[in-house]
Amino acid sequence: MYEHLKIEERGTVAIMTISAPKSLNALNTTILKEMDDYLTHFDCNRLRCLIVTGDGEKSFVAGADISEMAILNVPQGQTFGSRGAAVFRKLETLHVPVIAAVNGFALGGGCELAMACDIRICSDNARFGQPEVGLGIIPGFSGTVRLARLVGMGMAKQLIYTGKPIKADEALRIGLVNAVVPQAELMDKAMEMANQIAANAPLAVKAAKLCINTEWDMEADEAVMYESGIFGRCFATEDQKNGMKAFLEKGKYVFQGK
Repeated sequence: MYEHLKIEERGTVAIMTISAPKSLNALNTTILKEMDDYLTHFDCNRLRCLIVTGDGEKSFVAGADISEMAILNVPQGQTFGSRGAAVFRKLETLHVPVIAAVNGFALGGGCELAMACDIRICSDNARFGQPEVGLGIIPGFSGTVRLARLVGMGMAKQLIYTGKPIKADEALRIGLVNAVVPQAELMDKAMEMANQIAANAPLAVKAAKLCINTEWDMEADEAVMYESGIFGRCFATEDQKNGMKAFLEKGKYVFQGK
């Protein structure tokens, strides 16, 4: 179906693998369009979690395709950046949780892709960085926005101004990733977490993601009121009624997403 995406479904968990081995999975216009199409048609009612990873053991996504960017003028550069930013925003706001399984290099656009996901698990050989200033540009797929929010302004400025990559253990220390695991265990760990998420009430998980994303820019009082409203709406679901009933009866309920 796609030239550079491999799509797999394991139960209610989907896996999207970016596959452009010759360029270490570097993002070009074709890949961004394919990602946009897949996310547009993603069935959030049937699927409960998405894992994003890169093909091979060397690279998650090594960056944006420099051979494509090198010939762009100002309007074309802005269009390319806007396209990537829009796709990553669509990923960030996907109704279901998204886990980045980072295998190897996550540089430039690759680091930005990982940051657009809800949770990041990486292999012990992973490398993260925003080396764009060494090429005469800045992170263009919302990297200056998300990196500061994840690791703080001071560390984000250091990583972006120097362009120096960091290893997996440093990424964990500064809060860029949630966990570091051996390369051979990466997908198993990502699937384990995805299945844990998928086993919970899907409407509640979606509501939690909506709250966290929406409340980020709100004042505290507004955020509390917003959360209360979403919390109340959960009580209209069958999953809430049946889940609590099963808990009180010391039983087990399989959530239906209703």
